[in-house]
Amino acid sequence: MRIALAAQPGDPGRPNEDFVSVALPASGAGGALVLLDGVTPPPDGVTGCVHDVPWFTARLGATLLELLAGHRELTLGQCLTEAVSRTAAAHGGCDLTHRRTPQATVVLARWDEELLEHLVLSDSVLLVESADGSVTAVRDDRIERLARLGPVTDDQRNAEGGFFTAASDPSVADRAVTGRLARRDARALAALTDGAARWVEVFGEGDWAACCGLLAKEGPDALIERVREAERGAPPRGKRHDDATAVYVEL
Repeated sequence: MRIALAAQPGDPGRPNEDFVSVALPASGAGGALVLLDGVTPPPDGVTGCVHDVPWFTARLGATLLELLAGHRELTLGQCLTEAVSRTAAAHGGCDLTHRRTPQATVVLARWDEELLEHLVLSDSVLLVESADGSVTAVRDDRIERLARLGPVTDDQRNAEGGFFTAASDPSVADRAVTGRLARRDARALAALTDGAARWVEVFGEGDWAACCGLLAKEGPDALIERVREAERGAPPRGKRHDDATAVYVEL
């Protein structure tokens, strides 16, 4: 098994709001992957919470990793439900009903000798390379579908008919894209926050198969540097640079 990961903040003067980690059991029979993309608060900084986004992603991510690796009797959805509940309880007296309370996109994967499970919530992406070399992108495309109809607004965040992130409501796990396949049908995984996925989704430098190939040959650092090069050479589109995180696991 080979694992490579990289993360780079969009602004060197601000902490990276992403989280990524991989756990491997001592037996070597499987593993678990967690990737979160924290949602940057609005310019006024009002979130109803005394905690910042890096606090939230670190707390939620560590809890998810412990649940995925240590409680295999739980589904990935149940792990997300429990992790959101525990993190919400750790907030203390914060106003968790605020639309901009700290929150994150989620990618989870867990595998053993027989099975590969996955969960995706919001606009991060999981790539699954099959034994035949084909690559499938597992995506939650709600934001993309909304954007085709017009500007995506805060009123659509965690609202019926809108899009969903992991914040303080544990029932959000029911909104996630989930699936499973036989472990023998996958030879590699990759997870990307949207800052790293810009190489495909914004700049069109290649498709998902090419992205997976780049990760395999040159690693996540090279992918992120390609994104930065494209950002420097293009007119600004939203954020000039976003936090970018990628992990590649060769099973």
